[in-house]
Amino acid sequence: MRLTIPVAKVLSALLAEPEAPRYGLDLMRLTGLPSGTLYPVLRRLEEAGWLAADWEDVDPVAAGRPVRRYHRLTGEGIRSARLALAELRALVPSDRAGGADPAGAPAW
Repeated sequence: MRLTIPVAKVLSALLAEPEAPRYGLDLMRLTGLPSGTLYPVLRRLEEAGWLAADWEDVDPVAAGRPVRRYHRLTGEGIRSARLALAELRALVPSDRAGGADPAGAPAW
C-alpha cells in the first residue's frame, strides 16, 4: 500500500475508532478530503484487504436519505495501518509535521 497523505488521513480517521463503521460523508468531514479523492482511497484500501465495506440494510424512502456504504478496518487493516503510520511518523520530524499533537503525532 502506497502511503500518500490522503491515505494517511483516511487511516488516521478510521484508527481513531477502529470498530466504528464510517460512511463516505462522515469520512469526508473527518479528513477534509473531497469525494473524488476519498472514494479511490477507500477502494484501494478495500482491494488491499485493509478495509471491509457493507451496504446498510435500510429503506431509503423510510430513512429519507440514500443507503449508506459503511467502511471499517479489518484486523489486518488495523495492524497494517498502525505500522504504516508509525513508520511515516518516524520519517517526519515532529517540528515539521504541519502541526503535531501533544503526543508528537503529525496532524495529517
